[in-house]
Amino acid sequence: MPVTHHRTAVIEGREVFYREAGPADAPVVVLLHGFPASSAMFRDLIPQLADRYRVIAPDYLGFGHSAAPQVGDFDYTFDHLGDVVENLLGHLGVGRFTMYVQDYGAPVGWRLFLRDPERVTAIVTQNGNAYEEGFVDAFWAPLWRWAADGNTTDEAVVRSTLTTELVRWQYVHGLDDPSVVDPDTWTRDVAQISRPGMDDVQLALYRDYPSNRELYPRLHAAFEAHPVPLLAVWGERDEIFGPDGARAFRTDLPEARVELLPGGHFLLESHLGEVTASVRAFLADVL
Repeated sequence: MPVTHHRTAVIEGREVFYREAGPADAPVVVLLHGFPASSAMFRDLIPQLADRYRVIAPDYLGFGHSAAPQVGDFDYTFDHLGDVVENLLGHLGVGRFTMYVQDYGAPVGWRLFLRDPERVTAIVTQNGNAYEEGFVDAFWAPLWRWAADGNTTDEAVVRSTLTTELVRWQYVHGLDDPSVVDPDTWTRDVAQISRPGMDDVQLALYRDYPSNRELYPRLHAAFEAHPVPLLAVWGERDEIFGPDGARAFRTDLPEARVELLPGGHFLLESHLGEVTASVRAFLADVL
């Protein structure tokens, strides 16, 4: 079994934590995590890929084991998170790479793709949205309203997503048997986002989230101009990013592979074997 190393690098004067495994000269796969998780969400996937690939999974600033500066000391936007990841890859000597994106990993990854499409050899998106069709309105409507006008009613709803109850919901909704999910997943995430000042960090990113929607037309044009191989492997019962978001990739990438599995948002916790098989087969074909 490949060994996973747990390392840090200083980027923009701050420590960025990342997990790394696999041969140093192998094709690179970058794993970009979602909210409210960290690279820990990939802890079981990394060794499944590292026999053939150099796998790198960073924690964004404010997440996991990376530094977590207060809002006044760091500009928490998706553009800036993309800058930090890009600089980390440069620090590690990474040229071309495949990326696996989930949730927040998608807007971070889309920025990397837009900056240099030829650098990205393939994309795996696991409930990582890029189309209006993917947004489940019941989940997103309060955030859109709050980001637009800052009203206190919707702010209370938005803040509730930082509670143990709703972080757990992200992990277990859509599953026939929620007991397959290790409670350490959501308790770890809640502990990290409950540190002093981290609620303000998450609200800053929520406030910036509409910038991702604004990016979509540019992204779709880039997909058409640079038809990157893409696999959308998706939990079809996800009540945050619904399955129409997976199918929509074929609008601009007609050759995209779309695989829907009977799970929710954090598919690696319930369907690791199926996702691993899909990803390995896809990468073997396109790399």
